[in-house]
Amino acid sequence: MKLTEALQTLREGESSRGTAFPVLLACGFTPLHLETFFGAHLQKSLPGRQVRVASGLYGDLAGTLEREPSEGTQGVAVALEWPDLEARLGYRSLGGWGPAREAEIAHQVQAALGRLCLAIERLSHAVPVAISLPTLPLPPAFHVPGWEAGKAEIAIRADLAKFASRVAECRGVSIANPQRLLEQSPLERRLNLQAELLTGHPYSVPHANAVGAVLARLLLPAAPKKGLITDLDDTVWGGIVGEVGPEAVAWDLDNHAQLHGLYQQTLAALVGQGVLLAAASKNNSDTVEEVFRREDIRLARDKIFPMEVHWGPKSESVGRILETWNVGADGVVFIDDSPMELAEVKAAWPGIDCLLFPRNDHAAALALFRTVRDLFGKRRLADEDGFRLASIRAAADFAQVSHQGPQQDMFLSQAGAVLTAQFNPPLTDSRILELVNKTNQFNLNGVRHTEVEWRRCFDSESSFLLLVYYEDKYGPLGKIAVLAGQREDHTLRVHTWVMSCRAFSRRIEHGCMDLLFSHFDVDELRFDFATTPKNGPFRACFAPFLGVAPEGPFSVTLTQFEEHCPRLHFKVETIV
Repeated sequence: MKLTEALQTLREGESSRGTAFPVLLACGFTPLHLETFFGAHLQKSLPGRQVRVASGLYGDLAGTLEREPSEGTQGVAVALEWPDLEARLGYRSLGGWGPAREAEIAHQVQAALGRLCLAIERLSHAVPVAISLPTLPLPPAFHVPGWEAGKAEIAIRADLAKFASRVAECRGVSIANPQRLLEQSPLERRLNLQAELLTGHPYSVPHANAVGAVLARLLLPAAPKKGLITDLDDTVWGGIVGEVGPEAVAWDLDNHAQLHGLYQQTLAALVGQGVLLAAASKNNSDTVEEVFRREDIRLARDKIFPMEVHWGPKSESVGRILETWNVGADGVVFIDDSPMELAEVKAAWPGIDCLLFPRNDHAAALALFRTVRDLFGKRRLADEDGFRLASIRAAADFAQVSHQGPQQDMFLSQAGAVLTAQFNPPLTDSRILELVNKTNQFNLNGVRHTEVEWRRCFDSESSFLLLVYYEDKYGPLGKIAVLAGQREDHTLRVHTWVMSCRAFSRRIEHGCMDLLFSHFDVDELRFDFATTPKNGPFRACFAPFLGVAPEGPFSVTLTQFEEHCPRLHFKVETIV
């Protein structure tokens, strides 16, 4: 982003009528361009809101973090630099360098890091905190030559690593990756010594943009993709299996096919963190199955579901996979070695991310692996990530044998389902807000929340939060529904209701309403419903109760619920 573009973005945000999004940029230097770029990158991610960036006092980073954040602050970005730990590690102080000062400098750095650690740990309980560790080169303050790491510098960097490791354990803290930042902003182009001495702002303009961008991304991370659909020939393995045979395709060093082995390894790792994986290949299915029976394959066959192997268009395969997963195209990545196949899929499914597998370009292959990691990366994994694939398979089984009417009742009655309710669970459970912010189809109104805004939904004593778990003989789905609102006399107002698409066709939505009526002993449920482009399944659920699919806020009385609720077959348990 250029500086002029950043300024224009901020002006557009100021002229909008969106809700304010206040954040704090904590740094010990004059923020100048860093503040501009940081605010602009946030504004790009929040086009419907007004980003407002506040900063602390010059030279007092620790004090800024120790003070309570202003009312409404949505997050804190910390741009830590060496002078924040010891003024003599900057260029605006003449406190002295050399061997007589080195131990003292190292000791001061250790003490400063300890103070910052305590402040950040406390702050992270209130708001999300994003941190960039010192990005500028250390000054020539030590007695060893520059190509050698001396004892004092090693001690300083070791203490910094301990600090980063400790604060990274805090649930609300994220830290910029120094390696990625180094690639985007080379070390020798970061410091603007003249600007630091004249204005107190040490960053070059490009480096201010790089740091501002990464801090904004840490505070507002993009939603990770949900599923990956891959080709097989010349992608998962090297060679065309129909031509050379199952034993001749390769993915190892000896056959100069290590890129395919690394790709298999990448896919297996993604499955391990809960990413859905499917295959779309123009091939003979029996031949493909033979490849997956080889003992040396790095990607197990049972990790891929569904497997679309035939000679039809891949766009049709993708459509069936999306239907099986019950996931929108915008949550999926398609990888193929053929530009023509990528174009055909993209034309049919414009929302999907199509990436080329570069068979003979090692640099491009490495870039692909990193791109895939970025698209699917998650800061923290939940228990539900571990059995997502099994739950999708179970959902497919439901879709095949479950139908409306008596047959569906019989099927559900034999499922051995258990619905578990947890009222007012800890707000620190990250899975709750993840469901609220990433669920599209069964979503009451599509409203998204920052962590701070979500906590404030429960400031009132009349507020409630319900987390619902589900399990049946096909396996656990884990935490699959969230409902929240307020009690108002004999009415319950529901402002948030989301349910994972993996839970469809089990009447869990009816069980949730039954829980609300019985637990709160109310006569009416009022829903703050709003139509979104994707919440058709939610509208369809309530058409039987209302006689028509809702278009705006609506209510369901206890009498209406009892008249139209289908039979519920699960056992209900409660977590106290």
